[in-house]
Amino acid sequence: MDFIRNLPFFSIVLSLFSGPLSSILGGKWAKRVNSVVIGLCGAMSVAVLWYVCRTGEAFVYTMGHFPAPWGNEIRAGILEALMAVIFCAIMLLCMLGGAREREVEIEASRQNLYYIMVDLLLCSLLALIYTNDLFTAYVFVEINTISACGLIMIRRNGRTIEAAARYMIMSLLGSGLLLLGLCFLYDLTGHLLMSHIRESVHALVAGGMYQRPLLVAICLMCVGLAIKSALFPFHNWLPDAYGYSTVSSAAILSSLVSKGYIFLLVKIFCRVIGFDVFRGSKVIHVLFVFGIAGMIMGSVDAIREKDIRRMIAYSSVAQIGYIYMGFGLGTMEGVIASIYHVICHAATKSLLFVAASGITDASGGSRYFKDLNGAGRRNTLAGIAFTVGSLSMVGVPMFAGFISKLFFSQAAVGHEIKMLPTLIALAISTVLNAVYFMKTVIRIYSPVKITDLEEKHTERGEPEKGMGKVIRPPEGYKEITIWQQPAKAASMILFILLNILLGLNSEPLIGLIERGLRMFS
Repeated sequence: MDFIRNLPFFSIVLSLFSGPLSSILGGKWAKRVNSVVIGLCGAMSVAVLWYVCRTGEAFVYTMGHFPAPWGNEIRAGILEALMAVIFCAIMLLCMLGGAREREVEIEASRQNLYYIMVDLLLCSLLALIYTNDLFTAYVFVEINTISACGLIMIRRNGRTIEAAARYMIMSLLGSGLLLLGLCFLYDLTGHLLMSHIRESVHALVAGGMYQRPLLVAICLMCVGLAIKSALFPFHNWLPDAYGYSTVSSAAILSSLVSKGYIFLLVKIFCRVIGFDVFRGSKVIHVLFVFGIAGMIMGSVDAIREKDIRRMIAYSSVAQIGYIYMGFGLGTMEGVIASIYHVICHAATKSLLFVAASGITDASGGSRYFKDLNGAGRRNTLAGIAFTVGSLSMVGVPMFAGFISKLFFSQAAVGHEIKMLPTLIALAISTVLNAVYFMKTVIRIYSPVKITDLEEKHTERGEPEKGMGKVIRPPEGYKEITIWQQPAKAASMILFILLNILLGLNSEPLIGLIERGLRMFS
């Protein structure tokens, strides 16, 4: 039974070394290795989750059996194992849903390079989840950034290269601020292990020493991770990065990469600084304001968009605003709501990107709203999937998004200052969500507009009897069935079921999140 304590380390190492292995394999074998690795990491994460739920205690794995400061530590509790399970499951479904597009959009000679990037991305996400060392976290933040940049520019066209350059510049800015914050914190405490830093920080706060440098360190780390997770107004790189990369890349970037940074920020709040100290620093008020601004402005930008992929990307800005607004409430209920929304958004946003690709496939490859009329009828499953994802984002009961918005409202009720702004922002954002998502749903089920009318005339210039007007459907429109794209269909069906499960059976997951946060302290 104690062997399970090795599995977090095994999952990180397995995904790390699968990258070099894929470099000597062809595209098809690299794809198989990638699928097997994601599946094995997910299975190991399930085993770890079962183990920590059964024992009721988190455990620490010391690599090489060397104590700090020479050795490094991995810590696994309920929340870490839960996030690892969800991240692996969603990554596997994202890869499944975008399989056909990868073969078309990525050159055959670069296929294995794509899977190397995905393997390294999985490795970095698992390391961010499990690590108990802040410097190790920074190292894998950089690996995460480089891998994500590779996923964006793998298509090698002008749009993706520009998007990757903007992503890299903003990410490096965020990484630099994060590193400065870690340096300040190390200078103040002399430790890199999270548990040791927390003890030192509490001693400093109790003694009233170095309060301003500590505040500077907290601010730098928060701003650095906010930039990397695309909190408003640091989001300008996001629409191009998500909008012009491959389907599986966009789904992974929107649902997992930014959430890895947010989960690291949760660990800094609760395990490094201590939530009481963080709340007393007043930084939560800044996060609250920018979170609400992101909720509104992200939705406004989405309404202005005429490209379905970029519209979904701007929606992510609004949803990330929800998460930071929950942190800004300064209560554990707000943190629980934010973590649940991380999970719901990861499941729903991936569904929307995969469904949007099915809609554009049925519309001649066009992503512009003017060309999407009737796409939900031509590709029935994609239309249903996009509708389910849209209803979830709006917050309709029975779907995942409703539960997270309900928890945000409950967390705000009773707060003497922030209750009214939170409830007003939730109401406005919900209305704005409905405007752009329901507009799209109506569009994909609207009849195709008549684009070409002809009348056949006789030699005398009169219409030939019985010929009248002839409707020509736009070029590229086609019917798509489940059997034509079985992998994408399976991905959408599983995402739909996951979304409904999160909406109808949230209590067990909320219970695990609460137990995991208690283990943090």
